[in-house]
Amino acid sequence: MVRALALSAALMAATPVLAEDGKEAVTTFTLDNSMDVVVVEDHRAPVVQHMVWYRAGSADEPIGSSGVAHFLEHLLFKGTDTLAPGEFSATVAANGGNDNAFTSYDYTAYFQRVAADRLELMMQMESDRMRNIRLSEDDIATERDVILEERNQRTDNNPRALFGEQMNAAQYLNHRYGVPIIGWRHEMETLDMEDALSFYQTHYAPNNAILVVTGDVDPDEVRSLADQYYGVIPANPDLPERIRSQEPPQTAERRLTYKDPRVSQPYVQRSYLAPERDPGAQEKAAALFLLAELLGGGTTSYLNEKLQFEDQVVTYAGAFYRGVSLDDTTFDLLVVPAEGVSLQEAEDAMDRVVAEFIAEGVNEEDLDRIKMQLRASQTYARDNVDGIGNRYGRALTSGLTVEDVQAWPDVLQAVTGDEIIAAAREVLQLESSVTGWLMKDDEVTQ
Repeated sequence: MVRALALSAALMAATPVLAEDGKEAVTTFTLDNSMDVVVVEDHRAPVVQHMVWYRAGSADEPIGSSGVAHFLEHLLFKGTDTLAPGEFSATVAANGGNDNAFTSYDYTAYFQRVAADRLELMMQMESDRMRNIRLSEDDIATERDVILEERNQRTDNNPRALFGEQMNAAQYLNHRYGVPIIGWRHEMETLDMEDALSFYQTHYAPNNAILVVTGDVDPDEVRSLADQYYGVIPANPDLPERIRSQEPPQTAERRLTYKDPRVSQPYVQRSYLAPERDPGAQEKAAALFLLAELLGGGTTSYLNEKLQFEDQVVTYAGAFYRGVSLDDTTFDLLVVPAEGVSLQEAEDAMDRVVAEFIAEGVNEEDLDRIKMQLRASQTYARDNVDGIGNRYGRALTSGLTVEDVQAWPDVLQAVTGDEIIAAAREVLQLESSVTGWLMKDDEVTQ
């Protein structure tokens, strides 16, 4: 009996903390300087992930300075008043942890994953570089060369990446989402100290940041440490309102062909301008998410069943929807033609099958299967401290709320087949689309 009680206690200790409704136990509060804090408890392992998310990404950059958000991300690993260049990451590693950062259109995030008893040290260092960055001209020159080489390796030497840049630039007529996150090379080459410090002084402030702490932590302890290290940093009283140039009505179908002798596998891609997940109104986005799963979410999806296995005109078909976005996003289709099938034939087949899907309506068994798979994956996602922090950080910097994040699984489960078809009819309009062909120089198009 004693052993049974001990086993029961061990199982309880190994269970993540959940609210009464079965959702993650999330505590939120705001410091006096308007810095938002999110704490997600999970006491199964003595590990914590500490993340600071800034509501500033590449779409918030000044015109003509593309790439400065990502450039500054690199520069924050240089020195501060109290840390020598490289000392930040070296200290994290010396304490058995790992750290990194990443930049996207709507945010820049910095994180460390360490033992739970090292949380205070992480807050001390991260709050230091929020306000005390120290850069030299050598730092600027060195890191500018680093990001240019990163662009060279990841984009300029990759025809698929170059094709994707052209697709985005054609999709967004007026919005900054049409500019690559890493930047256009000719603008990256001119980034200087003034560009970096201007972006830093404007956006890197507690009232423009979200602290997300996940893992083996106590919310009251996090609040105390956050007050001690972040709460003393003054807010930026001149923080600009987050206003983006918006898209005009898109009324003309666009097409492009990208030819490159390095292309090993030609394919057809089409993107449609699509609504993002909106706070308190995620139903349409949920329908588009499920539409992508039904159309091209795997080998059993509608496009693959029809085009790959029945007609055998493609070797791959996919559909993608990026719903977490501050502004309008895209819904994408992609097909890779089989041997002997032209890009035009593959595109025509894709259009035919999508039209058939809309006309037939959603197969309820397929929809139920996908919903069940989503439930399982969302349950497993609670085991990933890194993923939890990312899920909340991406959402909150993109205009959503904690309530939206926690409601999302239920919103998905409530979507009907009719709502999915209605979303498809509304969004899959050629007038708001870009169709691109990635091909070799000598590719036969017809």
